[in-house]
Amino acid sequence: MSKKILLLHGWGGSDSPHWQSWLASEIAKGYGKVSFLKFSDFDTPKLDVWLDELTKELADFQPDIVICHSLANSLWFHLEKSCKIRPLEYLYLVAPPSFQCKVDALNEFFPLQYPSSLSAQHTLLITSTNDPYMQEEEAIELQKNLNIEMKVLKNAGHINTDSGFGEWPWFLKELKQKL
Repeated sequence: MSKKILLLHGWGGSDSPHWQSWLASEIAKGYGKVSFLKFSDFDTPKLDVWLDELTKELADFQPDIVICHSLANSLWFHLEKSCKIRPLEYLYLVAPPSFQCKVDALNEFFPLQYPSSLSAQHTLLITSTNDPYMQEEEAIELQKNLNIEMKVLKNAGHINTDSGFGEWPWFLKELKQKL
């Protein structure tokens, strides 16, 4: 039985050619079980709405693996503090923004505090040396506070389409090893 994979996008979505869209397509091509949740009003996100949508999707889909990008990481940290989550096998935190993010449209999500725990057996934080939304030092602090593994990509920006992440074969290979 293959594992269920839930992809969670950030502010503005992750439409094609973003790596999350590509990854969802690749998983589905192999008859994998994937949900690529599209949050409502993703250009002007509301924390309570997104938390409600995520909670419902977790209950309905019951994923084994969750892959967060950008603002979805902050959403996941809020979720960890607000309710009990069925434990995951794998959680991927890709390009989280600073816990002190100052983007006006995202005020409801920040500032953030570190969650006391993550509801996953294995967690991997994936960051970049030049992400405009989180400095390298902040990423190291996050990794230490959460006591999780970290993969640092050199000069990968915010790990999105603008920084060249459409197809991301490494991630597909990483997931196939978990299935």
